[in-house]
Order: sequence, then C-alpha cells, then structure tokens
Amino acid sequence: MISNSVEETERIAAEYAAGLKAGDVLFFRGDLGAGKTAFVRGLAAGLGIAPETVSSPTFTFVKEYRGGRLPLAHFDMYRVGSADDLYSIGFFDYIGGDAVVAVEWSENIECFVDIPHATITIERGDGDEQRIITIEEV
Repeated sequence: MISNSVEETERIAAEYAAGLKAGDVLFFRGDLGAGKTAFVRGLAAGLGIAPETVSSPTFTFVKEYRGGRLPLAHFDMYRVGSADDLYSIGFFDYIGGDAVVAVEWSENIECFVDIPHATITIERGDGDEQRIITIEEV
C-alpha cells in the first residue's frame, strides 16, 4: 500500500485493525522516522483506543493501552540484545494473551523468537511524506 501522509498511514492501520484478534503479533520493520509509531497509533484508533495516548515506548520497552475492543501492547526492541532481555521486560507474558502485540524494531529479536506473526514493513517512498507499507503473514 502507498501512504502519502501520516494521517493516511493511520487510516490504513485503523482499517487493518478491524481484522485483528486477541493474541495477534505484529512485527514492524522500518528506519527511524519511517512511520512505525504512526501505524501503531492507527491500530489503536481502529481498536477503539484513543490514538493520542500512543507514543513510542523507547525508554520503557512496553506501553499497554486498554479501553478498546482489544488491549494493545506496544513494544520497542531497539535496545534489546538477548533472549534474557525479552524475559526481563515481560515480552513472553503477552504472547498468546488477550492483547494485540505490536513490536517495533522486531529485527532485533527475530533470532530469539519463533512465533506466528505478521511483518509490517514501512519504507520511504517518493518525497518526504510518502511511505510504502507491506504486510506479510509469517
């Protein structure tokens, strides 16, 4: 899919959220500033969670949002370097639970986990705002 603005990225994500169910895991790939958190804001909106409450969990590792159709657990794995780190931040406690799990910087943990997930890749397109969004079920 092609997005030409942050708002359009959020709309695409909100539409995608309609098909999500408890326990779904989403791995995000994309450079810094690509729009991963914007996509998660859109997921929140699509799940009935106030999107303005969503921000990057860079320094907390995980933020949990409730109040919608499903809870949303939003992880940032930028500073995670081992399977032990995943246990210490409680990542595995969310797998198979009632929340949708959104994982930014998933490439940093893929060698430590083997779980069903969708991979959402966000790449820069033409111009400053355009993004190319690819969703693959793994």
